Amino acid sequence: MNLTEWMLLLVLSVIWGGSFFFIEVSIREMTPLTIVLCRVGVASLVLLGYVYLTGRRLPRSPGLWGAFLIMGVLNNIIPFSLIVWGQTHIDSSLASILNATTPLFSVFLAHFLTGDERLTANRLAGILIGWVGVAVLIGVDSLRGFGAHVIGQIAILGAALSYAFAAIYARRFRGMSPTVVSAGMLCGSTVMMLPLAFLIEQPFSLTPGATTLAALLSLAVISTAFAYIIYFRLLASAGATNSLLVTFLIPVSAILLGVVVLGERPGWNAFGGMALIFVGLIAIDGRLLSRFRRG
Repeated sequence: MNLTEWMLLLVLSVIWGGSFFFIEVSIREMTPLTIVLCRVGVASLVLLGYVYLTGRRLPRSPGLWGAFLIMGVLNNIIPFSLIVWGQTHIDSSLASILNATTPLFSVFLAHFLTGDERLTANRLAGILIGWVGVAVLIGVDSLRGFGAHVIGQIAILGAALSYAFAAIYARRFRGMSPTVVSAGMLCGSTVMMLPLAFLIEQPFSLTPGATTLAALLSLAVISTAFAYIIYFRLLASAGATNSLLVTFLIPVSAILLGVVVLGERPGWNAFGGMALIFVGLIAIDGRLLSRFRRG
């Protein structure tokens, strides 16, 4: 990758790592589904504007819009909701580390759901090491009590699993403009979130302050709409494998924000679990191992 691509990768990691920070600020005065509705609703407007300003148009095919709705459920509604709810019980730092397990799920599911991404010895070893890391994060003692803290962690893992299904489902959009797909997905997500948020919660009864509103706006515009634009720009120039490097960097920026701004204090198990998950991801990626073998 060249210097521009590395800079984009770093910017993207900070932006996506910041999403956990913005959620942590928002949940102090907002409810989970309302946060998700604001996130997808504002982001959809921003991406729609970007799509039309760049001369593209959204498709009219009912079949494609059905696919956008499914993609919206897998990549927005389920994971966004689980992450926000999970962060009502755990710190943003821990949530970001658990979210880094998405590639572990993706590689495992791809073996069964695709014909061209089979499990190799390296990938299987990476999955097993990664899950040892998850066990260290959650802790055996925590599982005995199975309290809200553990359920919050499981919710983040559920979000990672949903992201993995979304990554595999997204293969059907090959050949389409990624920004058009993102805009369609977010529009579909907004339509589905409207009745959910209003039936389950009471958004109009909330009175968020300026800090919360700024966090919500940042979550939608920067960590969602702008992040998608950067990600697909990076994907086109650096490729999918190099773009996955952002997975290693997101928890780093999220932890820094959590510690410096929110005063979070991750325990030894958070860093130990993160290290094991990263070793698992390195094994799955395979490039570093290949260099050692060539050397």
